[in-house]
Amino acid sequence: MGDWPAMTASPQTVRPAARAARGASLPHRFGAHVVDGGIDVVVAAPHAEAVDLCLLGDDGERRVGLRRRAFGVWDAHVPGVGAGQRYGLRVHGPWDPAAGLFHNPAKLLLDPYARGVVGDLRLSPEIFGHVTEADGAGDLALPDHRDSAPFVRHGVVVPSHRPPVRRPRVPWSETVVYEAHVRGLTLDLPGVPEHLRGTYAGLAHPATIEHLRRLGVTTLELLPIHAIASETALLERGLVNYWGYSTLAFFAPEPRYATTAARSAGPAAVLAEVTGMVSLLHDAGIEVLLDVVYNHTCEQGLDGPLLSWRGLDNTGYYLHDGSSPARYADVTGTGNSLDFRRQRVVQLALDSLRYWAEEVGVDGFRFDLAVTLGRRAGAFEPDHPFLVALASDPTLGGLKLVAEPWDVGPSGWRTGAFLPPMREWNDRFRDATRRFWLADPRTAAAGDGATHDLRDLATRLSGSADLFGHGGGGSRGPLASVNYVTAHDGFTLADLVAYDHKHNEANGEGGRDGSDHNLSWNHGIEGPVRDEDPGGEILPLRRRSIRNLLATLLVSAGVPMLTAGDEVGRTQRGNNNAYCQDSELSWVSWEISEWRSDLLATSQYLLALRREHAALRPVRFARGRPRRDDTLDDLAWFGSDGTALDHDAWHDPARRLLQMRRSGRSLPDPLSGAEPAEPAAPAPRDVLVVLNGALEQDDVVLAPARTGWELVWDSTWEHPGELATSAINGVLHPADGSIVPLDALSMRIYLERRTP
Repeated sequence: MGDWPAMTASPQTVRPAARAARGASLPHRFGAHVVDGGIDVVVAAPHAEAVDLCLLGDDGERRVGLRRRAFGVWDAHVPGVGAGQRYGLRVHGPWDPAAGLFHNPAKLLLDPYARGVVGDLRLSPEIFGHVTEADGAGDLALPDHRDSAPFVRHGVVVPSHRPPVRRPRVPWSETVVYEAHVRGLTLDLPGVPEHLRGTYAGLAHPATIEHLRRLGVTTLELLPIHAIASETALLERGLVNYWGYSTLAFFAPEPRYATTAARSAGPAAVLAEVTGMVSLLHDAGIEVLLDVVYNHTCEQGLDGPLLSWRGLDNTGYYLHDGSSPARYADVTGTGNSLDFRRQRVVQLALDSLRYWAEEVGVDGFRFDLAVTLGRRAGAFEPDHPFLVALASDPTLGGLKLVAEPWDVGPSGWRTGAFLPPMREWNDRFRDATRRFWLADPRTAAAGDGATHDLRDLATRLSGSADLFGHGGGGSRGPLASVNYVTAHDGFTLADLVAYDHKHNEANGEGGRDGSDHNLSWNHGIEGPVRDEDPGGEILPLRRRSIRNLLATLLVSAGVPMLTAGDEVGRTQRGNNNAYCQDSELSWVSWEISEWRSDLLATSQYLLALRREHAALRPVRFARGRPRRDDTLDDLAWFGSDGTALDHDAWHDPARRLLQMRRSGRSLPDPLSGAEPAEPAAPAPRDVLVVLNGALEQDDVVLAPARTGWELVWDSTWEHPGELATSAINGVLHPADGSIVPLDALSMRIYLERRTP
């Protein structure tokens, strides 16, 4: 990025540029677009007195004054300018923090609709709109007159391009989501060439695709790839926002994930690399979802840097509490929240989503802190105008839409409250699964009394009807639930079984960051243990607990989501908030030891089992009675004695063994588009899942079967290949009514035995 002379003049000597000769041909199309031998530029700044377009080059800056339109819109057509042009905005107007106005023409602002960015945000007093001291203290009442251009990211004009999109359109009933970071997934992945590692192109390399396909992934969910600016507090500590939840540009891809060649060629080449990645993943049958952050921006609180929206229309973009002096209402915990009561905010979000769907080709979105997007007058409304517009949009409504159904504002936990077609991350599933396999056994091992009963676990296994058994037009069904045990935020799967407490020292926040509600269990020793160490005997127990958690996820009704690296035992060494760790702490390690290889094989096997047997992925809630001509209930629950659980058994916290039997004969959901099996095809097989969450072995009378049961997986097996080598036929094919021993803290999956 070139350097420009610092602006030292006072606001009175910074004059608006001469007004453009003509306005944009489409004054309602925001951003900078190549049109008729030049560019059209349109921006909203309703309280401004003048707005300058700043064309940036190695020889300095040329300014063009935009023309005022109705409703606070400014625009211009600038001839002789084309794709590749760097640009920014300077806004003239009142500096009145008490009234929420932060106009400062000394600060170069990024166009909110910029489709490409270059440069980096550099920590310097110039990036703030107000006067600051070296220690970060300052006075909001005093505007800073120094030029910010050399220290901020610049927008770049990128030509419009709509490649043909061939979406895989994987049905929700067959979807397996894999949450990954573009850089972290492939930075060390064998088979990916060095120059492609950690990039968009590396994500679509055959080696990456082969791993995803062999694992059984259908849908890749990427942590944010919108261009970002790291928080100033991180820059002060020499860190960056690695996860990317600090958006600077809702239309521009983050350049740091592009190859060196693409970055050198410019933002158009970066965008081409992104669209190429999506296209190649589509060719492999893999969908692409983007994790998007429309709830807040990188500008932080009122005393944060002045980079874009705050300098254009602070009171129009950001949520305020109505006080005087003007003060933000922060429901995101980041210092600011976008105000989805405002037309321009809703329009910005919808325009951005359509751009990524239509011009980049992505298949859907996961909405970070989605409750913020549905707040009006402080309260969340499921029929909020933005959510209604999203669902009814002809482009967006048919994509995969997933909500993170909470924020940190009043009544911010709203899991189950969204309406179709939105799906939701199910934190209740996460907690129930962790509690059954980890937190409750930890409590029991410590001799601290009774644990929880089986009701919550059974509810999550069967699709969380308490959360999703309602909605527009009736039940939303189990496929509204995106089930997960881990995500980017929190412990990895391997760390859940190795740490009782978070270890976030590397973040430099004195342990204040990250959740303390982990529901984890170190099995007796905190942190890593080697086979030769004292206490090495806990390692097989830890590995079994990982398999229990993974298998519970994959036999539950709903849409499963895996976190990248969990299939190979990735560790963050106890850090449960590695958002600022662009290091080996966060990257997926592909140095596969024997136990990690076994875990990968187990993950592949369980995903294949789920894919091949419809009873493991029901598309509607069970009724607890037979369907059509079936003789078995579609879903039934049994205790260790093989009899149905009664009321007292469900409420007994001492009971730790549960059998779940699902009929394979249940008809497909007519709304899913699936057709019934051909009459000549083999009947789908019933499934029996047996879970023992106790610290002792238990003897189990297996639930009644049509023709008997066949054991297909046991969590005591380090590798699924142990099924083929087992010589205990009475265990693999137990006779009806036989008593089967089940190890402590283990689970088994049985399928209906085929008769010759």
